[in-house]
Amino acid sequence: MATAGKVIKCRAAVAWEPTAPLMMEEIEVAPSQEGEIQIKVVATGVCHTDLYHLFEGKDKCGFPSVLGHEGAGVVESVGPGVTDFKPGDKAIPLFLSQCGECKFCKCPKTNLCDRNNRTIFHIIFHPLAFFGNVSFSLWQTVINQIAVAKIDDDAPLDRVCLLGCSISTGYGAAVNTAGVIPGSVCAMFGLGAVGLAAVMGCKNAGASHIFAVDINEQKFEKAKIFGATDFLNPKAYNKPISEVLSEMTSGGVDFSLECVGNTEVMRTALESCVKGWGVCVLVGWTDVKDISARPIQLISGKTWKRSLFGGFKSKDSLPKLVDDYMTSKIKLDEFITHKMSLEQVNNAVNLMKTGIRCILNISK
Repeated sequence: MATAGKVIKCRAAVAWEPTAPLMMEEIEVAPSQEGEIQIKVVATGVCHTDLYHLFEGKDKCGFPSVLGHEGAGVVESVGPGVTDFKPGDKAIPLFLSQCGECKFCKCPKTNLCDRNNRTIFHIIFHPLAFFGNVSFSLWQTVINQIAVAKIDDDAPLDRVCLLGCSISTGYGAAVNTAGVIPGSVCAMFGLGAVGLAAVMGCKNAGASHIFAVDINEQKFEKAKIFGATDFLNPKAYNKPISEVLSEMTSGGVDFSLECVGNTEVMRTALESCVKGWGVCVLVGWTDVKDISARPIQLISGKTWKRSLFGGFKSKDSLPKLVDDYMTSKIKLDEFITHKMSLEQVNNAVNLMKTGIRCILNISK
């Protein structure tokens, strides 16, 4: 608790403007206040949503900022009113809060929450924006307890950090949002970490056939590890891939999940579903283009759903997902291809553009 109530200076990877390389800077982290926790960040994943904010979103209001929303660490100190955490606890901060009091938290139909974190980072008296309600590309952070999940003391932080976003998002989209059932036929569009996690969810739910769809065939071997049974490259056909899937499945798949964040692929995923009961789940993150579809696709009995963080109530579900990893019910190690230091963050960003997933080791 030596740092409790004190402004902390630490190194952070700062995004000053869209498309520009991240810069290593010394920033000030405000002391924890009522209900807040100071966390020493140990590891963080580089997620595609970080790239979206940096290269695609074009929202200049979100800069300068500290990126990273998929991390894990150790509690350093707690502010007044915090009773569920103590120094030394392992924790995963959450981009999706769960206050337990707002109308969304009280509703079992959604995992949204009305409450967010305050701005606690400054550099040369300039406030830095939180990214994804959290921010992990730095040594220390302060987060409200409503956005932190306490986890198993034996959990390896450089693996379970992935549960802070991508793996929970894809896995939950299959088992929660889509509601995949035993014997069903599924199609996964996009084989990044989210798509691979969705493949794993479909397999664990008992799907009989899982089509892995991606224009990069080098990802197919990895998809096989997570349970994919069939592999399709849309560029290898002279007809829409939705027609190919329809022909191969006698009318379309039972469940399709779009894990790219591309509005054209979202439409294709819907068109790939069987009429009458097919369910298409939008998982990929984007907010730059409108989405469209012919009404008959929905009138004929197909359902379009969306999934945020896999439908998981964040604080309640993260400890259980960590336990599932610890008991080998879900995979995490297989998602990781590289580990780098915080100072190598721009290399990690460039690798992420090619589909290679990195873990940044922030501190010991």
